[in-house]
Amino acid sequence: MFDFNGTMPLMMFQFFVLVAILNKVFFKPLTQAIDERDGFIRTNNTEARERLEKAKQLTEQYEQELAGTRKQSQQVLADAQAEAQKIAQTEITAAQREVQAEVMKAQEELESQKQSAFSELEKQVDTLSQQILNKLLGASLA
Repeated sequence: MFDFNGTMPLMMFQFFVLVAILNKVFFKPLTQAIDERDGFIRTNNTEARERLEKAKQLTEQYEQELAGTRKQSQQVLADAQAEAQKIAQTEITAAQREVQAEVMKAQEELESQKQSAFSELEKQVDTLSQQILNKLLGASLA
């Protein structure tokens, strides 16, 4: 079936030469390009992981700072509200005192006017009673 003559070694020689040429021309540059690409991908992957880890750390740090700032702002708001309430209470108390003083002054004035009116009425009553007596006594004497 097979004929083992001089063509077989020649075919084998051609095959090995073709493999050597393909290896030099095609396979080595292809393998080198694949290795370079693999190295590039690994480097980028490593850098991406490092950046991701750094981003996570920064995110956690910023969240902690934000939480602290929120607590501080809430404390500032609470202090401001307490201070405003204290000021309002002080002003309300002062206004109540002023109103109470004005009410007392008005009551004193009313009491003074009342006393004045009573004394005036007493004078008028005395005068009227004197006139009545004079008319009664004067009419009975006449």
